[in-house]
Amino acid sequence: MIIEQIYTSCLAQGAYYIESAGEVAIIDPLREVQEYINKSLQNNAKIKFIFETHFHADFVSGHVTLAEKTAAKIVYGPTAKTTFNATIAKDNEIFKIGDITITAIHTPGHTMESTCYLLKDENGKDHAIFTGDTLFLGDVGRPDLAQMSSITEKDLAGFLFDSLRNKLMPLGNDVIVYPAHGAGSACGKNLSTETIGTIGNQKETNYALRKDMTKEEFIKEVTDGLMPPPAYFPFNVKLNKQGYKSTDDVIKKNARPLSVKDFELIANQKEALILDVRHKKEFIKGFIPKAIFIGLEGTFAPWVGALIKDIDQPILLVTPVGEEKNTIMRLSRVGFDNVLGFLEGGFLTWQNSQKQIDTLESVSSEFFVQKTQKIRVNSGSNILFDVRKPGEYKASHIKMAKSTPLEFLNNHLKDFPKEKPFFVHCASGYRSVIAASILKARGFHNVKDVSGGYEALATTSLERI
Repeated sequence: MIIEQIYTSCLAQGAYYIESAGEVAIIDPLREVQEYINKSLQNNAKIKFIFETHFHADFVSGHVTLAEKTAAKIVYGPTAKTTFNATIAKDNEIFKIGDITITAIHTPGHTMESTCYLLKDENGKDHAIFTGDTLFLGDVGRPDLAQMSSITEKDLAGFLFDSLRNKLMPLGNDVIVYPAHGAGSACGKNLSTETIGTIGNQKETNYALRKDMTKEEFIKEVTDGLMPPPAYFPFNVKLNKQGYKSTDDVIKKNARPLSVKDFELIANQKEALILDVRHKKEFIKGFIPKAIFIGLEGTFAPWVGALIKDIDQPILLVTPVGEEKNTIMRLSRVGFDNVLGFLEGGFLTWQNSQKQIDTLESVSSEFFVQKTQKIRVNSGSNILFDVRKPGEYKASHIKMAKSTPLEFLNNHLKDFPKEKPFFVHCASGYRSVIAASILKARGFHNVKDVSGGYEALATTSLERI
């Protein structure tokens, strides 16, 4: 028996490759599926089943493409409805893969069709549970994504309580937990950086599995402090229910090299968003005016989904040379397939054409303290803005900093001064450069980035809370 977690840090997502006696099951595959096919071919094995734990909201799954390429059966849990061929499993239905079995355990709560998959080994012993977004390490799935007119988030939270208590907690303490996500995912509030655990460990450490917790307490704690879900989530659910183009087709269509002239022409004619994915240090030195920075080195795809509200938004890319197809593929993971092309030769081509460029000033924390003291004393308005998540800000922040979370930057535009210099920071520098690029594109040209973010500012004499 082989169990391999295939973890994608950009999405904080875990897919699973399971093999026994020449047969393979894949759980929650990414949209680009060739890696799973290659693994099975290398082992002279056949992919038999594709198990989906639920209709994913935060990424486009690879179930449809993988089924088309391998003839494997797609399996969803009870109540799921799709427009493509799929096996809708009954609760406790058993599927055989080589010498092992996988049992579908219906666990509504995160969504109504949410289903965990219990793997029993060659001896029929409970070995591992693939929990999707029902149970994470340190957390549980948010219950607000599948609300309907007849079902509220509190109803879903109540269903989740019952699923956890009646279906998962009775499992043996040594049963391995393989969740769909880790820290960084928007599908929960307090996910661990660990990506593999046990039922026993979760009973001891996961706040949502406390023995003495009542259903009312659970509902209150699970729903408290939930941030609004990213705007792209409903679009991804729709794609996962109805199907989509393969990444091969998307790359073939979108990987279109453009000269500076054509790039500029398309940007103007199509009202395309210029997305610069280079490293933040390169972006700061120079970029195309009004370009938005979201670097490949960070959690790229989720930030694209959170900040670009329209999944059909026309996009033009500025990438490191050689990263064009990779960027298009990573955009497709969250359903952004409307890339019109990329700047051939990268930003250097634009620079060499003598076209106008913009820059972003990035200052050290020491510079901020030393050079802005007079401004800080005399200013009647805020000049330092913290773009971290509200929870990060609440945990600890610079006293003078105003909370303007990156996800909701557009809601805070009135807070930023247009005529005076001001500074933005995040935890370490990635998100603040994203924020500064958005602000510059909206005409806030006096914005400055604090390099090193809160980690650097916290080492200075500035008062913290």
